[in-house]
Amino acid sequence: MENLEQLEKHLREIQAWEKDQKDLWFWEKLGRIPFKILDKMTPAFLQNKIALLVDELGSYIQSGGQYLINEQTMLQKIRNDSSFHNIFSISDIGQIPLEDMIALSDKLQNERVKLATVQGASTGFGGIFTLAIDIPFILGMALKTLQEIAIIHGYNPNDKVERIFIVKCLQFSSADIVGKEAILKELSSMHNTNHAAEDMISQLQGWQEVFFTYRDQFGWKKLFQMIPVAGMIFGAYANKGMIQDVAEAGIMLYRKRRIYEKINELDKQ
Repeated sequence: MENLEQLEKHLREIQAWEKDQKDLWFWEKLGRIPFKILDKMTPAFLQNKIALLVDELGSYIQSGGQYLINEQTMLQKIRNDSSFHNIFSISDIGQIPLEDMIALSDKLQNERVKLATVQGASTGFGGIFTLAIDIPFILGMALKTLQEIAIIHGYNPNDKVERIFIVKCLQFSSADIVGKEAILKELSSMHNTNHAAEDMISQLQGWQEVFFTYRDQFGWKKLFQMIPVAGMIFGAYANKGMIQDVAEAGIMLYRKRRIYEKINELDKQ
């Protein structure tokens, strides 16, 4: 297992990544503007689809809904790909080496990015009409990917606290500089107080806040995806970037938690 020096090295890498997150590329800032125009251009059927999706995803924090993944399937994957095979529950995963968690996370991220790219290209072919299919698909994939990342690091996404953490990871991936700093502060104190989870629920102000922040990040990428055929290129690029960002945020934030827990375990020895 890892020693303190190895864990601190990985922690410094995460801290460097967090520092890099405190700025947005110029075109990403511009990318948030066109959705104000897009709202006026979007047909009623697509607006209704988005409204239904907001209501549907609103139940995720409370119950997980249809977005909960199959725990046993994920445990089997980890048993197959990890150097530790005596894994019978999610709590067992917390004891595997950090290097195994990193390898499992990288493999998952690559698989999900490829799937999202193909999905974006296929739905981009039909322009705005298939965009109604693509938006719920990519949001559902983001939630499932984050749940899988949680399990890889030994955390149970069936717990309400973890669903809140997952939503915060989703928020982080599309937040601005101020938002990222606020979320990092919230997550760092999440397990320090008994009421941290309840505090974060009140701060979320419902799923709508997360959904619309997340949707705005699509920006001009999804605007161009509305063009039939040409939208294939933009759809593939947009979905690839979205899942890549979400997976990276989840991996780094969950890895940070696990490192701190491993350090605490070493301190107790």
